[in-house]
Amino acid sequence: MEFILISGLSGAGKSQVGSIMEDIGYFVVDNMPAALIPKFAELCMAGQAKYDKVAIVSDIRGGQTFDELFTALNDLTAMGCDHQILFVEASAETIIKRYKETRRLHPLVRNGRSLEEAIQHERTILEPVRVRAEYVVDTTAFSTAKLRGELLRLFGSGEPRQAMSVSVISFGFKYGIPIEADLVFDVRFLPNPFYIPELRYQTGVDKPVYDFVFANQQSKDFMNYLEQLMAFLLPQYVEEGKAALVIAVGCTGGQHRSVAVARALADFIRQKGYDASENHRDMTRAR
Repeated sequence: MEFILISGLSGAGKSQVGSIMEDIGYFVVDNMPAALIPKFAELCMAGQAKYDKVAIVSDIRGGQTFDELFTALNDLTAMGCDHQILFVEASAETIIKRYKETRRLHPLVRNGRSLEEAIQHERTILEPVRVRAEYVVDTTAFSTAKLRGELLRLFGSGEPRQAMSVSVISFGFKYGIPIEADLVFDVRFLPNPFYIPELRYQTGVDKPVYDFVFANQQSKDFMNYLEQLMAFLLPQYVEEGKAALVIAVGCTGGQHRSVAVARALADFIRQKGYDASENHRDMTRAR
C-alpha cells in the first residue's frame, strides 16, 4: 500500500494537492486526527487492494505540536506500512496574497497576531515535519497545471497520458452543442446516410452506415487530418495538466455521421494509449 502524508503551511496549496492526488488515483482524507491514522491504515491494509493508494492531509488544524503525529507514523512503521511525507510550502508573500484573495482567516491569526506573524509562527511549528519529509514542494511559482505536473512526476504511475481521461461525444446540432465540450468538430459536410433509404433508420454504430461514411475520400482525408491534430493536441493537454478532455463531434441529427466519426476517433485515441470513452448523446432520438 502507498501511504502519503500531506502536510505543510496553511495557504500553500494542500487542498489543491489533495484534489490532484485524488485525480491520479489516491484515496484522500482531509484533516484526520493523528491518533486515528494507524487504525485507518490497518483498515486499508485489510481492504484487499481497495485502498492501495492513500493520502492523508494533516496540518496545523490538528494541534500545535506534532508529537502525536510522529507517534502515529512510528506505529505505521511498526505495522509494516511504508509511508512518505509530502510537505507543501510557499513564500510568505504568496501566502498573504492568497489569503487576501480568498478572504479566509489563517488558523493562527488571533490575539492580535498579524497574518505575517502567524505564517512565521506556523513555519516554526511545522519545521520538524518538514525536516522529516521525503518530498518538499514549493508552490510559490506554481500554476495549478505546473503543480499537477510535479505531483504526476513524483507520484503518478505509468505513462503521463493515463492521467487524462478523454470523452468523445457525438451529437446533433439541432439539439444543441454539449455544454461540457472542450473541442467541437462539425461533420455535416460529409455525405449523409440519411438520404439512403436502407440506411436512414440505422445509426453510425451499424456497419453499413459506418462503411458508407468512410467509403468516400473526403471522410478518409478528414479523419487523417483529425488524427494528426489529436496526435499533436493530446500531449499538450497532458502537459498543461488537464484531467479530463471532452471532444464533441456533431452532424445534423446525431444519428449517422457524427456517431461513425466519434467511434473512429475514440478508437484512434485509445490506440495512442489514452483512456477514451465514447457517448452518443442523440443517436436514438429520431429512431
